[in-house]
Amino acid sequence: MPATTATAGSSATAAAPTAAARSPRMTVTGTTLVITTPAAAPARRRPRGPYGRLFALPGTRAFTAGNLIARLPMGMFGVSAVMMIAGQRGSYALAGAVTATGLAATALVAPWTARLVDRHGQARIALPATLIAVLGSLSLIVCVRTGAPAWTLFASYAATATTPNIGGLSRARWTHLLRGSPAAHHTAMSFEQAADELSFMLGPVLAALLCTSVFPEAGTLTGAALLLTGMLVFVSQRSTEPPVAAAPRLGSPLRALAPLLLLFVSLGVVFGSMEVSSIAHLEQRGLGAASGLVLALQAAGSCAAGLLYGTLRPRSLRACVSVLATLMTLPWAAANSGSLAALCAALLLAGMATAPTMVTAMSRVHALTPEGRLNEGMTLAVTAIFAGIAVGSACAGLTVDHAGPVTAYLLPAAAAATALGAAAKGQAEGRAKGRAKNHI
Repeated sequence: MPATTATAGSSATAAAPTAAARSPRMTVTGTTLVITTPAAAPARRRPRGPYGRLFALPGTRAFTAGNLIARLPMGMFGVSAVMMIAGQRGSYALAGAVTATGLAATALVAPWTARLVDRHGQARIALPATLIAVLGSLSLIVCVRTGAPAWTLFASYAATATTPNIGGLSRARWTHLLRGSPAAHHTAMSFEQAADELSFMLGPVLAALLCTSVFPEAGTLTGAALLLTGMLVFVSQRSTEPPVAAAPRLGSPLRALAPLLLLFVSLGVVFGSMEVSSIAHLEQRGLGAASGLVLALQAAGSCAAGLLYGTLRPRSLRACVSVLATLMTLPWAAANSGSLAALCAALLLAGMATAPTMVTAMSRVHALTPEGRLNEGMTLAVTAIFAGIAVGSACAGLTVDHAGPVTAYLLPAAAAATALGAAAKGQAEGRAKGRAKNHI
């Protein structure tokens, strides 16, 4: 009997080894016949995609959750302040002046806040800076509500300039975690850019909804609560926080990034002029109520393109800006045609060139910024973008008043062409420096 069983088993193994391995096995222990069934082989897992591998790293999901919560208010505060002040004081001029003062204060304060973060660490600086910004928002609510003098509104909103650059803090964590993994770092930077676009797409819509359907101060109050909550979650993840460099910090980020700052200012002009031109064009056609949804198409296109770009091989900065400069001519052509559908499609396509350009440009910031000063370098880039947005908005407003909104659509195209020139110049300078190093 045992010999017969062994022969049958050998025959089965030769015919189908997999089936035999999974069939019951009989063994004799003393006078007892034992039948055992081996466990089935574990099912093969599907290979993770680039984003799956990214968020499989320990701690990344937790700090990203805090990052996304704290980032949403970045698209809420400006709209909320304008609606709250204009609604309570009856003056859009005052509301615009207050928010412009806040942007100017941010341009001055944000690089210093980022420098302190690089010097002392994210948790030690970001949380106190956030508390100051939240107190500034609460003070603004109280001053607006109680009818305090106008100067208190300016002072309160200026205090919000200490808000840390949460996108920069998150990008610094990815850079720390993914050293030596350029492909994974590219995916992470693409995700961060998509998160930026998502916050500026959803933030204004949420702010407008809260201010109109709840009460005028609801947008600012909710934004402050989200900012504080998200930052608490973010800084509590100490395992992924970049260490403070012990070595002396050599080199100036401003000097290192000088060739790129014109590019970032030009990109800001693209964003600011496109927004004002679109709002004015839609209002002229009696579609002002739909302006938020139409502009959201541009952000949606950028968000989708950013996520897709993270799965592809990175392109050169010059190539990305070339596509941007080409697609930024589409809104002007669509506005000339008079078709709303064509304008929506043009804004969607133009937006799809934004994220790849920003991801690639931020990668250049990472490469050029001196060691230990990454937050400061990224904040300088963001400050340049804000400056460009202010210039673009002002120029587009003047163009709309004197030449009409269709002509104003030429401004984003011209600014994108300027960005292309800056990218080409920066690439040529980089090659020249590379040749000089090779000769040394």
